[in-house]
Amino acid sequence: MTLQHDALVPLKRVEIVFDEEGMGELENILKTIGARGYTYIKHAGGYGSRGERSPDTFGLREENVVIILACTVAQTEKLVTMLSPKMEELGGMCLISDCYWVKGAAESY
Repeated sequence: MTLQHDALVPLKRVEIVFDEEGMGELENILKTIGARGYTYIKHAGGYGSRGERSPDTFGLREENVVIILACTVAQTEKLVTMLSPKMEELGGMCLISDCYWVKGAAESY
Protein backbone atom coordinates (compact mmCIF):
# COMPACT_ATOMS: atom_id res chain seq x y z
CA MET A 1 0.00 0.00 0.00
CA THR A 2 1.36 3.40 -0.97
CA LEU A 3 0.46 6.30 1.26
CA GLN A 4 -0.80 9.45 -0.42
CA HIS A 5 1.51 12.07 1.02
CA ASP A 6 -0.83 14.94 0.12
CA ALA A 7 -3.37 13.38 2.52
CA LEU A 8 -0.92 13.26 5.45
CA VAL A 9 0.48 15.88 7.80
CA PRO A 10 3.70 14.93 9.66
CA LEU A 11 3.35 15.70 13.38
CA LYS A 12 4.52 14.54 16.80
CA ARG A 13 2.36 12.19 18.85
CA VAL A 14 2.51 13.02 22.55
CA GLU A 15 1.28 10.61 25.23
CA ILE A 16 1.33 11.82 28.81
CA VAL A 17 0.52 9.76 31.92
CA PHE A 18 -0.09 12.14 34.78
CA ASP A 19 -1.77 12.26 38.17
CA GLU A 20 -5.39 13.28 37.55
CA GLU A 21 -4.98 15.99 40.18
CA GLY A 22 -2.68 17.86 37.78
CA MET A 23 -5.14 17.79 34.88
CA GLY A 24 -6.10 21.46 35.26
CA GLU A 25 -2.47 22.56 35.07
CA LEU A 26 -1.87 20.31 32.09
CA GLU A 27 -4.91 21.71 30.28
CA ASN A 28 -3.53 25.22 30.83
CA ILE A 29 -0.21 24.16 29.31
CA LEU A 30 -2.01 22.67 26.30
CA LYS A 31 -3.94 25.93 25.80
CA THR A 32 -0.72 27.93 26.08
CA ILE A 33 1.03 25.90 23.36
CA GLY A 34 -2.00 26.26 21.09
CA ALA A 35 -3.11 22.63 21.08
CA ARG A 36 -6.58 22.60 19.56
CA GLY A 37 -7.48 19.08 20.55
CA TYR A 38 -6.51 16.14 22.70
CA THR A 39 -7.98 12.96 24.13
CA TYR A 40 -7.81 11.94 27.76
CA ILE A 41 -8.54 8.63 29.43
CA LYS A 42 -9.20 8.69 33.15
CA HIS A 43 -8.59 5.92 35.68
CA ALA A 44 -5.50 4.51 33.95
CA GLY A 45 -3.62 1.84 35.86
CA GLY A 46 -0.01 0.78 35.77
CA TYR A 47 3.28 0.69 37.59
CA GLY A 48 5.96 3.36 37.58
CA SER A 49 7.96 5.82 39.65
CA ARG A 50 4.98 6.46 41.92
CA GLY A 51 4.36 2.75 42.51
CA GLU A 52 1.34 0.75 41.42
CA ARG A 53 -1.83 2.54 40.37
CA SER A 54 -4.85 0.30 39.99
CA PRO A 55 -8.20 1.69 38.83
CA ASP A 56 -9.86 -1.36 40.42
CA THR A 57 -8.83 -0.43 43.97
CA PHE A 58 -11.89 0.81 45.85
CA GLY A 59 -11.48 4.33 47.14
CA LEU A 60 -8.29 5.04 45.22
CA ARG A 61 -7.64 8.75 45.52
CA GLU A 62 -4.51 8.92 43.38
CA GLU A 63 -5.70 8.21 39.86
CA ASN A 64 -3.82 8.49 36.60
CA VAL A 65 -5.01 10.08 33.41
CA VAL A 66 -3.56 9.45 29.95
CA ILE A 67 -3.53 12.39 27.52
CA ILE A 68 -2.93 11.82 23.80
CA LEU A 69 -2.45 14.62 21.30
CA ALA A 70 -0.78 15.46 18.01
CA CYS A 71 1.44 18.56 17.85
CA THR A 72 3.65 20.43 15.45
CA VAL A 73 7.37 20.39 16.24
CA ALA A 74 7.16 23.96 17.59
CA GLN A 75 4.23 23.07 19.86
CA THR A 76 6.08 19.97 21.07
CA GLU A 77 9.17 21.99 21.97
CA LYS A 78 7.05 24.44 23.99
CA LEU A 79 5.22 21.55 25.65
CA VAL A 80 8.44 19.86 26.74
CA THR A 81 9.83 23.13 28.13
CA MET A 82 6.68 23.78 30.17
CA LEU A 83 5.93 20.18 31.15
CA SER A 84 9.38 18.98 32.22
CA PRO A 85 9.45 20.83 35.58
CA LYS A 86 5.96 19.51 36.38
CA MET A 87 7.02 15.96 35.55
CA GLU A 88 10.03 16.30 37.85
CA GLU A 89 7.76 17.55 40.63
CA LEU A 90 4.80 15.21 40.24
CA GLY A 91 6.15 12.20 38.36
CA GLY A 92 4.44 10.53 35.47
CA MET A 93 5.58 9.86 31.94
CA CYS A 94 5.65 11.67 28.60
CA LEU A 95 6.38 9.89 25.32
CA ILE A 96 6.92 11.67 22.01
CA SER A 97 7.04 9.94 18.64
CA ASP A 98 6.68 10.78 14.96
CA CYS A 99 3.25 10.33 13.45
CA TYR A 100 1.07 11.36 10.52
CA TRP A 101 -2.28 13.10 10.76
CA VAL A 102 -4.71 11.93 8.07
CA LYS A 103 -6.36 15.03 6.67
CA GLY A 104 -10.10 15.13 7.22
CA ALA A 105 -12.93 17.54 7.81
CA ALA A 106 -11.43 19.18 10.91
CA GLU A 107 -7.86 19.45 12.08
CA SER A 108 -7.28 19.67 15.81
CA TYR A 109 -3.51 19.89 16.04
